[in-house]
Amino acid sequence: QVQLVESGGGLVQAGGSLRLSCAASTRTFSSYEVGWFRQAPEKEREFVATIGWSGSILADSVKGRFTISKDNAKTTVYLQMNSLSSEDTAVYYCAARLITGTLYHTRPDDFSSWGRGTQVTVSS
Repeated sequence: QVQLVESGGGLVQAGGSLRLSCAASTRTFSSYEVGWFRQAPEKEREFVATIGWSGSILADSVKGRFTISKDNAKTTVYLQMNSLSSEDTAVYYCAARLITGTLYHTRPDDFSSWGRGTQVTVSS
């Protein structure tokens, strides 16, 4: 298990930007795939993005607006969110799992470590 702490959430107007950070407490951070998920009130947790050794994937709903990056030296993953809309309002969670192959994972159950989340609210 790795400890994860999210930060960077807040209140932003529609069309604005935020950058979320996910700091991990492990010296073997490069061996982990790290994903971002979000959960809006009364909705299921949904996949946003994930990043592994050499690449990343994004949910269709955020492609062209969000980017995910990983700094192994700082053991931190970032989620840059641009052109935010009210539909992006949710609690954002980062999650991690050891890399075991070349596939990327998009289901919450695929990840073994979770942060507590950070609230993102977009006002229209």
